[in-house]
Amino acid sequence: MGETNFSQWKEFDRKFSIVDVRSEIKNILETKRSECDTLDFYKLALSCIDLTTLNSTDTQEKGLLFTQKVNEFSSAFPELSNVAAICVYPKLVRTVRETLNVDNINLAAVSGCFPSSMTFIEVKCKETEMTVEAGANEIDIVIPIGDMISGDYASVFEEVKAQKKSCGNAHLKVILESGILEDPNLIWKASLLSMYAGADFIKTSTGKMDPAATIEASYVMSQAIAYYYQETGVKVGFKPAGGIAETHEAIDFITVVRDILGDEWMNSSLFRFGASRLANNLLSSIKGEEIKFF
Repeated sequence: MGETNFSQWKEFDRKFSIVDVRSEIKNILETKRSECDTLDFYKLALSCIDLTTLNSTDTQEKGLLFTQKVNEFSSAFPELSNVAAICVYPKLVRTVRETLNVDNINLAAVSGCFPSSMTFIEVKCKETEMTVEAGANEIDIVIPIGDMISGDYASVFEEVKAQKKSCGNAHLKVILESGILEDPNLIWKASLLSMYAGADFIKTSTGKMDPAATIEASYVMSQAIAYYYQETGVKVGFKPAGGIAETHEAIDFITVVRDILGDEWMNSSLFRFGASRLANNLLSSIKGEEIKFF
């Protein structure tokens, strides 16, 4: 996919009606949700969480305490799988890496002038390189949203491609800020641009702007992942993030994604939730009592 004449890409200009999207979602939830509203799927959702703290007030001590909770999880809940990752700002990465003593927990960090993405691509790439060097094995970046809205698709494609290269062996999650794009046709385009540029995951939102994750965006992005897989044979992951706090909300998202992508995507390698409050609420649903562990 070396061309930048995106209008020539098959299906790039596919049209979505928001009315049809909502009708499809309604049908999926009415017919399939009961299959996912079970203890097993609550446990699955918990195991797919990127436990996240992205506050300007975060300190090194906060990073340490945050990580210690993940370290202690298996002792407190030996019958449950731990979260998938810890997600922090680059400044906390080294502390988290030095404190984390649990195998198979990813260390994700936001990069590329998160959350605005409003700086030079050279600066974004350098930040990504430094964050990986500090110990992150997953990088979450934001597309240049203004370029996407204005139709400068080449800039979006080239920025994602450059930051993918800067990641080295780390996985790249690309945030579309779908609530700001709003138009399902634009979300579809941003999804394809990101995947063809090398995204390992596409992600709805930063959680810093409203609206954040929506079920409509998740439907369109999942359809784009399914299409990309059909065309290339490459599986790209999906991460709804921002504002998902309750168990019933998580199950809605799982139901829609599972219906479109299938059970092959129902694992932490291909599906994540970006969340903080959701972890405790899922634990409470699983255990049948209020739990505030994280």
